[in-house]
Amino acid sequence: MGRLCVIYGNKAEELARVVMEKLDVAGELAKSGKKRPLIGVKPNLVVAQPAEWGATTEPGLVRGVIRYLKERGFAHIVIMESSWVGEDTGKAFKECGYLELGREFGVPLVDLKKDKGVRVEAGGLAFEVCAQVLAVDYLINMPVLKAHCQTRMTCALKNLKGCIPDREKKRFHALGLDLPIACLGKAIRPALTVVDAIAGDLSYEGGGNPVRMERVIAGRDPVLVDAYAAGLLGYGAGDIPYIPLAEGLGAGSAKVEPGAVEELNRGEGLRLDLRKWGQLDKLRRHIGEEGACSPCFAGLVFALARLEEKGKLAGWKGKVCVGQGFRGRSGEFGVGECASGCGRYVRGCPPGAREIVEAMEEWMGK
Repeated sequence: MGRLCVIYGNKAEELARVVMEKLDVAGELAKSGKKRPLIGVKPNLVVAQPAEWGATTEPGLVRGVIRYLKERGFAHIVIMESSWVGEDTGKAFKECGYLELGREFGVPLVDLKKDKGVRVEAGGLAFEVCAQVLAVDYLINMPVLKAHCQTRMTCALKNLKGCIPDREKKRFHALGLDLPIACLGKAIRPALTVVDAIAGDLSYEGGGNPVRMERVIAGRDPVLVDAYAAGLLGYGAGDIPYIPLAEGLGAGSAKVEPGAVEELNRGEGLRLDLRKWGQLDKLRRHIGEEGACSPCFAGLVFALARLEEKGKLAGWKGKVCVGQGFRGRSGEFGVGECASGCGRYVRGCPPGAREIVEAMEEWMGK
């Protein structure tokens, strides 16, 4: 059975260290038999934009991963990325805080746009992968969990698109993205995925509408990671076509079995970020918030976004209760254990957006 670890918080470096220790990454590397394995770290630096905008991987998370590895004697590390077509990866390294990070630890920054492509075949599709990605002994994929304008979601599997030349990125779009992404997941098998779900964009992969989710997800099966992550955004795995396609190709399992997810702490007491961003403001009219922690609030926001996509919020003037201020109080509908006094509430601390969507659809249909 696949295994995932989830930890809540916003101290990125500490969160990374904890999940690396929990999954005993150093022990796994030691068992590989390689005296000096080359470790590749692949963040998401799609644009030259700070992580707080919801599009790029928090550098503190990468710092935690590198520090953990170096303290245990694994010093042969590279950070590799290729920003989206038209963006300068070097600029992204600088603006996202990775130039400073590389200097701090003496870790090279590899611009994969400048790398040569190597032809591979997976799932019946031939394409090129950047040579330096294929050369690493242990690949750590570090995506951001966020929405995507074409595939609905981007996380573990889609982040691997930064491992192919720009000409292949364009071709993947021409082919419809879903099948190529699944094939890419078959061709490139990260040893570990550490997801930055601290802040992810609500509607667009380029950032601008960030929602503070305040958590990190880690696991060795990228398909399982994506299946679980889809639920956090209010989708089922089948709603993201490349997830079942990748499973069908043998890239991993999309079945999040009971007991597969280990929560290392509870998402309580985390500061709620209520900065004003366009689309988030539109959804807030349906939220009755009093003392909410950010993970619970984020689940509700993503659930409302999914309901809006389905047209379920048109003309609806109701509000959903969320937050510690609702403890011991009544209401029509609530989210999280703090709102258990409501006539109907969604269990969890925090609950996932998928569970909220399903409960709200049933409640609103009555």
